[in-house]
Amino acid sequence: MRSLLAVVLLLGFARPVAAGEVTVHLSDTQGRAVHDAVVMLTADAAPASAPATTPATHVIDQRNEAFIPYVQLLRPGDGVVFRNSDTTRHHVYSFAAIKTFEFVLRPGESSPELRMDTSGIAAVGCNIHDHMITYLFVSAVPATAMSNDGGDVVLGRIAPGRYTAHVWHPQLHPGHPEPTQKVTVAGDSDVVHLAFTLSLMPDPRMSMDREHLDY
Repeated sequence: MRSLLAVVLLLGFARPVAAGEVTVHLSDTQGRAVHDAVVMLTADAAPASAPATTPATHVIDQRNEAFIPYVQLLRPGDGVVFRNSDTTRHHVYSFAAIKTFEFVLRPGESSPELRMDTSGIAAVGCNIHDHMITYLFVSAVPATAMSNDGGDVVLGRIAPGRYTAHVWHPQLHPGHPEPTQKVTVAGDSDVVHLAFTLSLMPDPRMSMDREHLDY
């Protein structure tokens, strides 16, 4: 009985972990919503250790001469499989520092699972169809999410503190400063709203290599 009473008292006086929320809206210079953008919230002070997560396996499909999705968000330790749902063969490859690989996939075939253990970005292309491209964004930052079709991101369970919001998108101009904003989360009921206007290059998937479409 004493043990049970102690548990009840502990539960009764337990306080919820303080956690706020940061919402982000992303648009381009024409006012259009930007999807497939990755937003990361990094703590300005030393962050608490991130909770362990169970590795997941993600599938990158190839349909209608395109990689789907355009950007795949992963955690270190996650796996990725490339699947060819087209009627043509594809030569999938990447020379990224975080992972180098290549597969020739015939219609209906899938690649072996690749384990992505290192944080970073891997651009993946098709050596037959030059307009095909996808990006593997591997992040160990717990507060990381990707914008939806409306250009919106919600980062929840944010502990009080000072942070920097970082934005990445495949079509940001290379060599330009990374879009960032400072963020302060005051407490568990605090909701902070941010907005970014991004200057983007044209979508490279719009340029199709007609010479190799029937390979």
